[in-house]
Amino acid sequence: MAFWLAQRRDGQQTDFIQRFDPRFWTVDFPRPEMASVVTTGADSLRVEVEFHRQGALAGLIWDSADRWSHPLLAYDTDRDYARTTLRFRWRCAGVLPLDAVNGPTLTVEGRDAAGQPRAWYVRLWNYATGSPEDARIALPFSALADGWEGDGDPVHPADIDRMFISLTPPGHVRGSTALLAARVNGWVELSEIACEGDRPLLTIGDALLPPHDVGMATAYDDCYNQTPARLLRTLRWLGYRGSILHYVGMSHFFRLAPQGAALLAEGAGTLCRPAEEWHRSFFTAARDAGMEVICSLSYELFAEHCPEDWQQRTHDGEAARTGWDPPSALLSPANAGAMAWLQAVARRFTALLREAGLPVHFQIGEPWWWVTGDGRICLYDAAARAALGPDAPAITDMRGLLDSAQIALLDRAGDCLAQSTAALAAAVRAEAGGPARLHLLTFTPTILAADMPELHRANLPPGWAWPAFDRLQLEDYDWLTAGAEAARRAAYRFVQDRLSYPLEAQDYLAGFVLNAADADPFWRRIDAGLEEAAARGVGRLFLWALPQVCRDGYTRLAPTQDDETMQAFDDVPYPLALGRETGVSPEFSTTIAVTASGHERRNSLWADARLRFDVGPGIRSEEELAVLIAFFRARRGAARGFRLSDPFDFSSNGMIGASTMLDQRIGTGDGLTASFRLVKLYGEGEEAQQRIITRPRPGTIRIAVGGQPALAWTLHDGGWITFSAAPPAGAAITAGFLFDVPVRFEEDRLDITAAAFAAGEAPSVPLIELREAV
Repeated sequence: MAFWLAQRRDGQQTDFIQRFDPRFWTVDFPRPEMASVVTTGADSLRVEVEFHRQGALAGLIWDSADRWSHPLLAYDTDRDYARTTLRFRWRCAGVLPLDAVNGPTLTVEGRDAAGQPRAWYVRLWNYATGSPEDARIALPFSALADGWEGDGDPVHPADIDRMFISLTPPGHVRGSTALLAARVNGWVELSEIACEGDRPLLTIGDALLPPHDVGMATAYDDCYNQTPARLLRTLRWLGYRGSILHYVGMSHFFRLAPQGAALLAEGAGTLCRPAEEWHRSFFTAARDAGMEVICSLSYELFAEHCPEDWQQRTHDGEAARTGWDPPSALLSPANAGAMAWLQAVARRFTALLREAGLPVHFQIGEPWWWVTGDGRICLYDAAARAALGPDAPAITDMRGLLDSAQIALLDRAGDCLAQSTAALAAAVRAEAGGPARLHLLTFTPTILAADMPELHRANLPPGWAWPAFDRLQLEDYDWLTAGAEAARRAAYRFVQDRLSYPLEAQDYLAGFVLNAADADPFWRRIDAGLEEAAARGVGRLFLWALPQVCRDGYTRLAPTQDDETMQAFDDVPYPLALGRETGVSPEFSTTIAVTASGHERRNSLWADARLRFDVGPGIRSEEELAVLIAFFRARRGAARGFRLSDPFDFSSNGMIGASTMLDQRIGTGDGLTASFRLVKLYGEGEEAQQRIITRPRPGTIRIAVGGQPALAWTLHDGGWITFSAAPPAGAAITAGFLFDVPVRFEEDRLDITAAAFAAGEAPSVPLIELREAV
């Protein structure tokens, strides 16, 4: 399907929003504090905060430039706030009130009248009427000034980048990292939000795209700072429907409790209030939008907040760590406390789904035994040693040759992993109290890495085989974006053989693009990966993930007529032999402009010739004429294509020579690519014209790699040759074949008269070559 990397709007539909629309505020804060913002009405929002340190700070933010939306849906940048007034009602509890030292302050960031960057600190209490916890605030930007009494420098309102309202806990000590005596939960509500004066409206993108066949993956770690209303608008306006695959994350959703000087995930699996209220709003908004949510929980936890004994470890005691910065730890499937925490978290999210009236769809995301970059598998934490055997042999490098005892250990580890996921699934089903659909997500580039051939024993256990879960979800984005096609296809076969999930019970996750510089090549491969999965018959498709879609402007366009219905083609040959007088006419399309001086400027519009035939002269009897008429009617005239053997050009060797495996070079191996298209070259060197062969004769194809016959390949539609293993880098891939031309009748009418035919006059039966999609 076609897609577009939209960098900006270019004539698409727009609308207007009030400046300071509640949907488009964000929050942010330093760890370990937590905060979230949700809309509570068309003109109101609510911020939840959870503070742990005396120096805690959270900010409610309005950006003049929309940094978070898809380019087609973003609001226009407007940094001019002159003669504009923001009004709202303020209510709060659990945070410092408006009149307190270090109380709510509006920080305005921008440039002064001389164009120099600076910030102004505006005490909200100076512009409030009412009580410190319940007040009406009016902020006339052309009359704001910083300072405790509002007697400092006036704000320059014409060049503002962003502004944020700071929220702090009672007992706040600026810069202090000491823990508060007890956790503080607070909230702030802004209601009756109104913008008055000049420029109260902003233009916003309103390009509502038609629904398509792909779902979206989100993650709370990526969108905790935005309102659920904003996310749902983005998803629906970009055409995403059905299910949202929502990863609850590894760092922002859980409640922290002090253990000595550290703050660790609370063992009871309680959610922090900001995350709970955000998800309550998100699930309700999804329900109202007619969408379902697959709630995803992984075995990954932000390392700073993960108890030491919960963590997987290598044989020499090193804790498992991902490569993200800051890193996350991997929970041990053998640790009862860690697994009880996961189950409690899963039950709470399940309860929130039920509370919102959504069906319970839950994903266990990428459960595995971690392997370090140098090949050490993390099977040796205390709980794992006890479960897998105190005398379990050390595996110092999964890339090396393993003995029977080490292989047996991997099998036991796989059983342990399967038991932990089964217990987690059971906890979800018990909390659901009714139907629940459980999904399992696995990442094939890691668990089926070619240099670790036994790792699947631990990380793709037989205990996951169908029907242990309702759906199997696969992602292979490292291979996908690298173009490692052979590895991807081999993984599909391996997983299918091992777990046996029917294709209609499988989902495919395509993505992701870590660096914006890779957007163009990677999104091409991601989009093609979605199409390939659909062609394989995979039940559902998802994109990972929304922040990259918005950053790069990935836009999945509505299907064209060609996308929706394949061009009608009957894979049958023209039924009559062609006579010597059959006409063949290759044609190009060239525009020629003659200048005033008589010189020509020529522009070739087609990369390949298009053939025309007249097969009428080959008809020699009334019996053959009857066959032609029947064949014409069966094709519905020009409606349906068919094969024709060009009597002058049907071989890879010259025009009509006997084909050999070295005739045409169809590619060069790179160690990753497995599919190559059959082509034929006319001419030599850079001037050679390439013809794509879409209708080879299957039994005639011979393939060579590096000059040697190749047998482990398959012919796919469109003339694609796919190897079971990618040819080595630098190897020449050559092919020999015979081929037909895809054609159709040029007209919907066939003119034949009996008198003319009896007098020996050949009928005219024009055919025209079809341009098949490449």
